[in-house]
Amino acid sequence: MKKILLSVFTVLFLGLVLNCSTVQIKDPHIQREWMLVSFGNFTKNELVENKAGINLTANKEKGKIRGSAFMGCNNMFFGSEFKNNGKVKISEIGSTMKACQNMDLETKFSKSFQNMTKYSVEGHFLTLSDGQGNSMKFVAADWD
Repeated sequence: MKKILLSVFTVLFLGLVLNCSTVQIKDPHIQREWMLVSFGNFTKNELVENKAGINLTANKEKGKIRGSAFMGCNNMFFGSEFKNNGKVKISEIGSTMKACQNMDLETKFSKSFQNMTKYSVEGHFLTLSDGQGNSMKFVAADWD
């Protein structure tokens, strides 16, 4: 009888806690911080030195994740939709407007990023590609 009461109490308590929560459940495979480790002709060292990466930790709103990116100079922001079929849509890309000495990575990233249409997550790696042979590979920031 004690076990039954304990089980009922546990289920009720968890139900209350889960129902009172206003935070949406995140997709842990996508919604995390990602460090850029492979892109174009840039070396991994160049990417690391610039702290290149994207942040997808924001809560989803209507299926979209508001993301941000940094490539060493300006803060970028964007909308993204990751579909179950491996398709991704990047939209609403914007940026701060600081002038920096070396903006080559940032310029090339923003031009390529908006054209990415496919994604895959394998282990701790996220790969975005455009179907034309161009891709960018990220590693989860909490894994490296």
